Amino acid sequence: MSGAHISTQGLVLREVNYKESDKILTVLTAEGGRRTVKARGCRRKGSPLAASAQLLVYSDMTLFEYRDHFTLNEAESLQQFWHMKSDVVKLSLASYFAEVMEAVAVEGRPDPAALSLILNALYALDQLNKPLALVKAAYELRLMCLAGYEPLVDACAVCGVPEPEMPRFHLTEGVLHCASCRVGEGDDLPLTPGAVAAMRHIVYGNPKRLFSFQADGDSLARLGRACEQFLTTQLDRGFRTLDFYHQWGN
Repeated sequence: MSGAHISTQGLVLREVNYKESDKILTVLTAEGGRRTVKARGCRRKGSPLAASAQLLVYSDMTLFEYRDHFTLNEAESLQQFWHMKSDVVKLSLASYFAEVMEAVAVEGRPDPAALSLILNALYALDQLNKPLALVKAAYELRLMCLAGYEPLVDACAVCGVPEPEMPRFHLTEGVLHCASCRVGEGDDLPLTPGAVAAMRHIVYGNPKRLFSFQADGDSLARLGRACEQFLTTQLDRGFRTLDFYHQWGN
């Protein structure tokens, strides 16, 4: 049984050294979602695969598939996000983005929206002068929408008023409600009207303008807390890279 060559674009979400000169890569690809790919000889000096077999590098790739195993045959890097990688705080946040994406992406299932989301988030860290907390919150909440956990933030889930009084966000149910309206068991967090407006932009707005909103200090802090805790609550796990990011005071 012969194998097949696949041409695709992919972003390296994780790299693990293997044997003397190889790596095992977790790659988010355009054609097939998450893929586990062996990069043979990429750690040898002068290897043509070296640049593309690095964490958070986006490349044109030719994969060889044989019996559900993938090998990286050829690669040419398209974006390496050098500016972001020169800043340890931005790099730690980008690594968290990659770890979360690896957790929710499905092996073999194409998800171009997810690939576009993380590439846009990395570009924002690399090139846009946006608050890191804004980029982080937008990425977390939008990824949850793509992964099937879209919250309901258009009105109070109990009384239906469009602008909830003293708004709160229920982490388990993923709904907005007034402070006086009870929603099931579990934790909820207080929001500001500005944080609610930002959540609506992230959930219902044009994905191409995902990071095109503003939030003041208190609203951004509440938004960030809600988005992070919503993600960790729904996925029911923590992330080592998130802990590392928070060590830097963010």
